[in-house]
Amino acid sequence: VKGPILCFCGPPGVGKTSLGKSIARSMGRKYERLALGGLKDEAEIRGHRRTYVGAMPGKIIQAIKNSGSSNPVIVLDEIDKLGSDFRGDPSSAMLEVLDPQQNKNFKDNYLSVDFDLSGVLFIATANVLDNIPAALRDRMELISISGYTENDKLLIAKSHLIKRQLESNGLKDTQIEFTDDGLETLISGYTREAGLRNLEREIGSVCRKVAKNVVLGLSDKTVVNRTKLIELMGPPRYLREEHLKVPKVGIVTGLAWTQVGGEILYIESIAIPGKGEFTVTGQLGDVMKESATAALSYAKSSVHKWGVKSNWFDKHHIHVHLPAGAIPKDGPSAGVALSTSLISLITGQSVRGDVAMTGEITLTGRVLPVGGIREKTLAALTQGISTVILPLQNKKDTEDIPKAFKKKINFIFVEHIDEVLQVALVKEDNIDHGLAA
Repeated sequence: VKGPILCFCGPPGVGKTSLGKSIARSMGRKYERLALGGLKDEAEIRGHRRTYVGAMPGKIIQAIKNSGSSNPVIVLDEIDKLGSDFRGDPSSAMLEVLDPQQNKNFKDNYLSVDFDLSGVLFIATANVLDNIPAALRDRMELISISGYTENDKLLIAKSHLIKRQLESNGLKDTQIEFTDDGLETLISGYTREAGLRNLEREIGSVCRKVAKNVVLGLSDKTVVNRTKLIELMGPPRYLREEHLKVPKVGIVTGLAWTQVGGEILYIESIAIPGKGEFTVTGQLGDVMKESATAALSYAKSSVHKWGVKSNWFDKHHIHVHLPAGAIPKDGPSAGVALSTSLISLITGQSVRGDVAMTGEITLTGRVLPVGGIREKTLAALTQGISTVILPLQNKKDTEDIPKAFKKKINFIFVEHIDEVLQVALVKEDNIDHGLAA
């Protein structure tokens, strides 16, 4: 059976290379790793002709020689960072290596004979798929590896990272103890990443501070809880937005996906006397600006549904803002939240603070599916938001959410923006109308 060419794609530090090593160990096969980052010379893959001074076989043949096996597991690390210059294009040379139909007759220039690579299990790793040429990407089976949730990081830290850092820093189990709330504070307040590298560094930093106190005789055992952690490491570097306690007009809790996981994102709208102007701020990309324009057009076309006069827009200047203006924002997932914010503003009805939403909207009000559902949902749950509005077509994506978290979330699946408004808008008149002008 010809082995498939696997490509693990995901952010740094999520264990792509380690997974390749584990696959080799579980299969009982030899393991070799090739670092392709910055490789520019085609001869590094195909080898040099023996007429050249200092000629050598290519990296593939060298890896097979070093492994001492004709069917090892070879991890091609950072395949998305292959370069090219006047010496050739290594990514084009990789086409023959990674094609199961061709690599049984792979020809290395140094060997000058065909070599059968069909028995080798190639596993490539990449951070960004867009940087891999389309022809090369087509030859690989892509497996996306998402970042770890905070609960995953907590379990991995307790099982592996702490033990490793205790050994590295010469501490014993009896001299330091990490509590759950201390680790949770370390994960959320001092690291912001999809992987685990920075978390391990911060655990090592805590261990070194405790080791110093042990050496100086200041303490025999340190219990690292939230209070002790802040004392050792200083104030938390990262602070999270808290969900709104009181419903307000024009303020909607949206959900965003980032490489380090999900985040909640507030969208605010106000209306001031004007002549029909529309302003969107917050360092938005073109896609999100188009979503805001589509949301405004839908609101204008449907204004009769809510008993608002059609000339309301002619007498007001609408300003939509997404806070954290230093952070670039772009993506096709804010249409539903933008529409809800605008319609809340127009009708004077407040938006529930305990509801978060994601999804794109069309000019007719249909809700379209988006990505990153797992990360977005867990971000909402972390902030204490238990009701999440999702596009109906994203229902299948909720299967990726761990059951323990899924039980705590009330999913509401919608196909049209009217269904979102029925859930998100508060009808009472005595609610704080916050930003309504």
